[in-house]
Amino acid sequence: MRIDSRKNDALRPVKFTRNYIMHPQGAVLVEMGNTKVICTATVEEKVPHFLKGSEQGWVTAEYSMIPGSTGSRKSRNTKGIDGRSQEIQRLIGRSLRSIVDLKALGERTIWIDCDVIQADGGTRTASITGAYVALHDAVQLLLDHSVLEVNPIKTSVAAVSVGIYESEVILDLCYEEDSKAHVDMNLVMTGEGELIEIQGTGEEKPFTKAQMFELLELGEKGIKTLTALQAQALAAE
Repeated sequence: MRIDSRKNDALRPVKFTRNYIMHPQGAVLVEMGNTKVICTATVEEKVPHFLKGSEQGWVTAEYSMIPGSTGSRKSRNTKGIDGRSQEIQRLIGRSLRSIVDLKALGERTIWIDCDVIQADGGTRTASITGAYVALHDAVQLLLDHSVLEVNPIKTSVAAVSVGIYESEVILDLCYEEDSKAHVDMNLVMTGEGELIEIQGTGEEKPFTKAQMFELLELGEKGIKTLTALQAQALAAE
């Protein structure tokens, strides 16, 4: 049994709270175990300069961890964004753009903001999974108000971590597992099971192709469950 008594192929408890704050067009609190992230989607009726006149929209993301989200205080980004946060927000942006028809979105930008209020591993994967729900709500609002005639979202997207911890292949690592895993991998996939991104590292020693395929299979199983939970949350009134 694992640290929190889960089976190796089990996700942590997952919860989506939609309309978590009032101002953004989409706002979701996603909880995966003890990791909690506020994901918002805000529509801006303009695009970056490189897209002006292109009749194409843009989806971009920002990511941060608030000072009280970790055991020791996390400093605010008053001196500029750190490398880790920059890498994660680019991942979130890529993941969401891959499922959006930017032409159908028109010349507008959807800003995705992911703010970690409590971190216990898997903050980037929770951010992507929650951000999709926020994006869906924001786009639905545009459709409801006839700002958009066609839904630009082509499919869903979710993400999960997998790893090898004490020689066991496990799903959805908490912080203690992640910090000691000798292989750490993050998977981003569509609702149809297509891969968007694979981030995998042998932290202490190399891993085999057979282990990689085992990790991919386990991650796909977890993402299928997350996809179903996203759909369930979006179907609720």
